[in-house]
Parts: sequence; structure tokens; C-alpha cells
Amino acid sequence: MTRLTILLILFVFSFGALAKEADHDRWNADIQAFEASDKANPPPANAVLFIGSSSIRFWKTLPTDFPGYRVINRGFGGSDLDDSTAFAERIVEPYHPAALVMYAGDNDLQGGDSPEQVRDDFAAFVGKVRQAQPHLPIAFIAIKPSVARIALLPQILQADKLIRDWAMTQSNVAFLDVVPAMLDAQGQPKPDLFIDDGLHMTAKGYALWVAQVKPWLAEHAMAAEDKRKQNATTP
Repeated sequence: MTRLTILLILFVFSFGALAKEADHDRWNADIQAFEASDKANPPPANAVLFIGSSSIRFWKTLPTDFPGYRVINRGFGGSDLDDSTAFAERIVEPYHPAALVMYAGDNDLQGGDSPEQVRDDFAAFVGKVRQAQPHLPIAFIAIKPSVARIALLPQILQADKLIRDWAMTQSNVAFLDVVPAMLDAQGQPKPDLFIDDGLHMTAKGYALWVAQVKPWLAEHAMAAEDKRKQNATTP
């Protein structure tokens, strides 16, 4: 390999890294808005943190869907999995959540990422947030099949399988499979689960998610909170 070839390879990798950093930077205004909100109205301690893309951002009924839990919504629309990783120090660590629920991935696939890359990005996210909280319970809501992105269904199913398989090898990482309930008898996304854009969900769609998330929270969020209280009272 010539010196010129090596320099070209280094340039390409450096350019790619800078481009990715710039891509993350476009979310700075959203992250700053979260921080301003936290300063004006401090979020509850030991809450369940919901994080990810627009399907989380538009989940406006979280407090009523999960009564008995303190919840924080830190979804920012249009984001990829690695955007949440890039901002984890600002939108995960400050809250010290009792449990974390993530939804992301369809934007990644739409943008050209492979199912393997989506799996790897989720693994990187878990590794990042667990630097601060090694035992944090984390659940990943399966990438949803949608009317607007029906062409991506094979990649969605493959990415979900890869994430599920990886999660099974980890401690306290769950894969919540919402996909079967969102498909009809022909294996197509049910239109009545989506608003007019065919991508974002109706209340009926979110109800299917609640049915998957609630049992997991009952087992993991409460256990994490009980353990925290026990540690706080131990001399």
C-alpha cells in the first residue's frame, strides 16, 4: 500500500467522522431545550426514561399510560440510534433513571444503515449509558412496521431479529416485540394504527406498545426502585 493510498484512507475516515459529528450537531437545539426545561422544572428522580425518535417524542400520553410511574420523555423527532448515544451524557445520565425504554431504528434504516449497523448502534448505546449506571434496566421496543415504510419491512424484521438475539445475551436488556400485533393476517402493517402520514401512530397503535411495556416495567422498574430505596436506608 502506497503512502498516497494510506493518506487517502485516513482522509476518508476523518471526513466521515466529521460529517457524523456535524449530523449530531443538528440536534443541539433539541437537547438544549431539554436542558432548559430541566432547569425550569426539575424532572423527577428515579423515573422511567423514554428516549429515541419521533415515536417517543409524540407519545404524549405516557403519564396516563403508565400510572404509578414517574416518566420522562426525551424523544427527539427524526433522530437515529447513534444520536441518542452521542447525547447520552446530557439526556440520560443526569436523570439517573430507574429504567430506560428506547425506540429508534426506522430512521436509521430509511437513511441507509444496514440491520447489522442498527444492532451495533443499539449495543453501543447500551454500553454508553451503562458506563454511568452498570445495572440500568433497558428495554428496546421493536422497530415498527409502518405503512409509509413498507418497502423497509424485510430490513426492519432482520434488524429486530438481530437486536433480539443480542439482547438475549445481555443482562437486564429486553426486546419488546410489538411487531406481531401491528401486522394483519397478510403480514402487512395495519393502517388503523397510523395517522395520515402512515408513519406515526394513533392512540390504538400506542395501546399495543403499552401492552408490551407495562409488564416489563412492573418487573424491572419497581425492582430497581426498591433496590435504590434499600441501598439508601442501609447504613
